[in-house]
Amino acid sequence: MPNHGKKFTDAVKQIEPERNYLPDEAIDLLKRVAFAKFDETIEVHARLGIDPRQADQTVRSTVVLPHGTGKQVRVLVFAAGEAERVALDAGADYAGTDEYVQQIQNGWLEFDAAVAMADQMGKVGGLGRILGRRGLMPNPRSGTVVRNAEDLPGVLRELKGGRVEFRNDRTGIVHVAIGRKSFTNEQIRDNLYAFADAVQRAKPTGAKGVYCRTLTLTSTMAPGISLDVGATLANAASSAA
Repeated sequence: MPNHGKKFTDAVKQIEPERNYLPDEAIDLLKRVAFAKFDETIEVHARLGIDPRQADQTVRSTVVLPHGTGKQVRVLVFAAGEAERVALDAGADYAGTDEYVQQIQNGWLEFDAAVAMADQMGKVGGLGRILGRRGLMPNPRSGTVVRNAEDLPGVLRELKGGRVEFRNDRTGIVHVAIGRKSFTNEQIRDNLYAFADAVQRAKPTGAKGVYCRTLTLTSTMAPGISLDVGATLANAASSAA
């Protein structure tokens, strides 16, 4: 068992281990037990009833968090010509192709999201081993491969404003940051519901039985708090309606 400090141990004592908390209760409790002096990142972990080894049970999608993640998102757009100009005008932090492909191959990764024009994917495809394992590879399923330059401003606006991509890991768990400790309870709740609804909508056709098994709310340093899955999903569906 890992050795935890006194603050973490005291935080654990405030959480009832066998209880599944309603969303508002969990958020309020998390605010009390998040003891770090810095502005901790708040995360949700969803344990799903899927077999990650089966291709038809992969969960991968995106969600636009109403209040963003609290993090400034640096976006790289692989584009050339007019599309490069459009990307920079729309707020891309970096735009181009050949020079950035070379920089990435040399170890540069100073960006948080990547978008590619479809006509540049032939050059970008070779970066799959580098970008794929970091969740940065442009992908049509996540809306980060764009065919028309006029669509770039909308994609960039969403990425900068709080759109995040999620996918299950090898154990069938999805991890997503939904804000910061400095967010209001209402902002955290709205983002939580947006994520929960997106996970439900992303249920793969091959999944059988109970799909969303557990939902856990936590922060960078605090212990996890178990959410009432049924109540959370019901509230999320109502909020999305």
